[in-house]
Amino acid sequence: MKKMLGLLLACSLVLGACGTNNNADTGTEGGNNAGGEGGKASKITIWAWDPNFNIKAMNIAKEVYATENPDVEVEVIENAQADIIQKLNTGLSSGTTKGLPNIVLIEDYRAQSFLQAYPDMFHPLTGSFKPEEFAEYKLGPTSSNGQNYGLPFDSGVTGLYVRTDYLEQAGYTAQDMQDITWDQYIEIGKAVKEKTGKDMLSLDPNDLGIIRVMAQSAGSWYLKEDGKTADLAGNAAVKEAFETYKKMMDANIVKIHSDWSQFVANYNSGAAASVPTGNWFTPSITAAADQAGKWAIVPLPKLTNNSASVHASNLGGSSWYVLNVDGKETAADFLGKTFGSNVDMYQKLVTDIGAIGTYKPASEGEAYKAANEFFGGQNIVQDFAKWTAEIPNVNYGMHTYAIEDILVVEMQNYLNGKDIDAVLADAQKQADSQIK
Repeated sequence: MKKMLGLLLACSLVLGACGTNNNADTGTEGGNNAGGEGGKASKITIWAWDPNFNIKAMNIAKEVYATENPDVEVEVIENAQADIIQKLNTGLSSGTTKGLPNIVLIEDYRAQSFLQAYPDMFHPLTGSFKPEEFAEYKLGPTSSNGQNYGLPFDSGVTGLYVRTDYLEQAGYTAQDMQDITWDQYIEIGKAVKEKTGKDMLSLDPNDLGIIRVMAQSAGSWYLKEDGKTADLAGNAAVKEAFETYKKMMDANIVKIHSDWSQFVANYNSGAAASVPTGNWFTPSITAAADQAGKWAIVPLPKLTNNSASVHASNLGGSSWYVLNVDGKETAADFLGKTFGSNVDMYQKLVTDIGAIGTYKPASEGEAYKAANEFFGGQNIVQDFAKWTAEIPNVNYGMHTYAIEDILVVEMQNYLNGKDIDAVLADAQKQADSQIK
């Protein structure tokens, strides 16, 4: 059911969003032009979620754009991601596009399902920015049929956040965590548990983000290169990721959480010693001011037995899309002159929000080189920027969450004793029958 809902909502996002020009009141005389000719729109609207991250970033972009385009009103509308999808779904089912946006934020894992199902509903951004100036791994999910449709935004580049004081009690330092394998990580985790009583990490059994991270580190995914066909049975990277997950559980170094607040609390309370996750978790770590100086960020461990695996991967991340409606030229201009090219703006995103983009020229700015005292003076942004460039490019395709719904169930079967090859073979059969 969750899989079907995800696909339906994805469809609604694209179709619903396509109608901004009809009645979102985005233009006046000489303004919006559905045919792509004429003057500038007087108003564009933008939908995004997360007031402390995406909305703040867009409001910074709004201020930047206004300095040279004071005649364009930019309205940034905040909604939870689920609420955005629901509203767009309502618009789709009712046949009206009233009140929908010019620009919408879409998670990278979902982008291809939109672009492939409704290619005419998005305005190409090819020519509005230079793709080669962005991290390569972001270009595949945001492009279709040789055209760039999404302007890459935040990096989901991963790192391993570690409590250095716990490591020291177990006889290790942050230097010992450099360039290790997941098997080595587990052994260190056992020592930390023995000496401190703290679990090495916290995981949600219903969220297999760590499996995605491990698979992408080896240049692999749940789907084949076509982005449509399931690739589970015989997938060496996914198999080893499953085996590694079980090793963690069997080693008794995992603390279980069931929601975001518990996840964060397990670290802010000091109950867990490390977090293999995306850089967007930094604000959650630093929220515990009493832990300043007790954390470091090291490269992600790599798969032990997969020669393709590297110490870099991705978790999450999203990009901006322009809908193929009146005002699309102005919307594309807005994105191109802000997220598409403004190095100074990216410094402000890092300084004010902690948002690390995937725009490579920005990494040469001063904000990217600044030391972070919470992490012992480590240049964490510069490190994350370096790892971003090393992330393997995979095709997330159309069915990430649909397949993961299957894998969540099969993971429990595996943990309960089912053979790993049978687990992935059965998952493959289910995926083949469910995703078309």
